[in-house]
Amino acid sequence: MRALLIEASTPLCLLQDAGRFGVRHLGVTQGGAADWVSMSWANKLLGNPLDAAVIEVTLGGLTLIAEQDCCLALAGADLGAMLDSRPLAPWRSFFMRKGERLRFTQPILGARAYLAAPGGFDAPPVLGSCATVVREELGGLDGMGKALAKGDHLSYAGSAFVLDALPDHLIPDLNLNSPLDVVLGAQIGQFSGLSLFDAFNSEWTLDSRADRMGIRLLGPELVYQGAPLISEGIPLGAIQVPPDGQPIVLLNDRQTIGGYPRLGALTPLSLARLAQCLPGAPVRLKPIVQATAHQQHVAYVQRFQG
Repeated sequence: MRALLIEASTPLCLLQDAGRFGVRHLGVTQGGAADWVSMSWANKLLGNPLDAAVIEVTLGGLTLIAEQDCCLALAGADLGAMLDSRPLAPWRSFFMRKGERLRFTQPILGARAYLAAPGGFDAPPVLGSCATVVREELGGLDGMGKALAKGDHLSYAGSAFVLDALPDHLIPDLNLNSPLDVVLGAQIGQFSGLSLFDAFNSEWTLDSRADRMGIRLLGPELVYQGAPLISEGIPLGAIQVPPDGQPIVLLNDRQTIGGYPRLGALTPLSLARLAQCLPGAPVRLKPIVQATAHQQHVAYVQRFQG
């Protein structure tokens, strides 16, 4: 049953879920929500599976009209959402009456908002996921990797008509007030000593050259002193250092293999925070051992069990 009509959209408004797994050996990337934390909370507010399909709205520009009464949930960035003439804050579920209009205007805090529907939005699974990867023409409403567009209709199979809100102590901090945790990589010892000092003791700036494949960091030049590398698999959050010495953090739509040396990889929690940052934002990096990163991740995931 149709529930929402898209009145306006941008190429940055995409249908996403947790992404595709077990297919990188085919050259197919992961895709999925850039901020998995916010996606999970949006689904949690409606009692959905945490990986149910949601709309990822980047920077605003999306307008939807309710074709029937519905209950939705919003989490992640504050993109100046308006329900008709009423402001709508994130981190809560809400009623939308037939004929009402939901608009996302512009970033106020954060970059990506996540809109969830009961049971998740309907879309055909492609290789086990409906995550939209435009470059690979996979996922989305038609399975062909298209962004949401004016005139599209969205439907869902579940039912929920209970208002809920995330308690203040569980709302993620979308500011980058603390450093991003980095699990060190195999090539870490082949960077110059000064480069390693600079990497973790300097302030980096997010470049405007950023998309769902990766985000470039601007700052001191990092110098790799090792031998050329054979291309190898690239994990989510990997920090590659190309010849110009400016690191690139690789995101959900990254290529599956690469031959640039890596400082390491951001932890999943830090990657979710980075996904909410706008170009020009300052960031700092902090090394962390894998065991600690794993413990922090498990502890955070347990919050969703409450």
